Amino acid sequence: MVDRQVSPGLLASADFLPSPHFDERPADIDIDLLVIHCISLPPEQYGGDYVEDFFRGKLDCSLHPYFQRLESVRVSAHLYIKRDGQLIQFVPLDKRAWHAGLSEFSGKSRCNDFSIGIELEGDVNHAYTSAQYQCLVAVTKQVQQCYPLITQDRITGHSDIAPVRKDDPGPHFDWSYYFACLNLKDN
Repeated sequence: MVDRQVSPGLLASADFLPSPHFDERPADIDIDLLVIHCISLPPEQYGGDYVEDFFRGKLDCSLHPYFQRLESVRVSAHLYIKRDGQLIQFVPLDKRAWHAGLSEFSGKSRCNDFSIGIELEGDVNHAYTSAQYQCLVAVTKQVQQCYPLITQDRITGHSDIAPVRKDDPGPHFDWSYYFACLNLKDN
């Protein structure tokens, strides 16, 4: 079942925690790319609110030695799917989240301009949960209804648009399973 949008760019199925790390997209840009990422803070540790705090610019960098390298980093994603399948939205879909960095897809640079970024709570060394795939499939269908130019061939990983810098969502992300679930009629 696909949820309705509650207001421009916000999904009814998501908890909205607004991030200050976004801006307007360029005028007359088509949103036609979906980028899948992963994140855990500290790395390979799950649970807690560190990722939410990080995307909202509220991470106390004194809480863990790893966080010190994030002191002045300003990033966000449109959506974040926790291990239990909880969906959190940080940036309205029609705004430009700062998730892709230096990137290129199909000869077009600055992927933040024309993409939606979804982060999965995880890392490149571990499998994702069934609840995450279920939520990801549902939210992907929702995003595709809002932005029909995001076809299956325009869904990619962060590693594909920034291969020198990034390796997420990693080898444990099951693209075949995800795409098969997307194509099921009863989802």
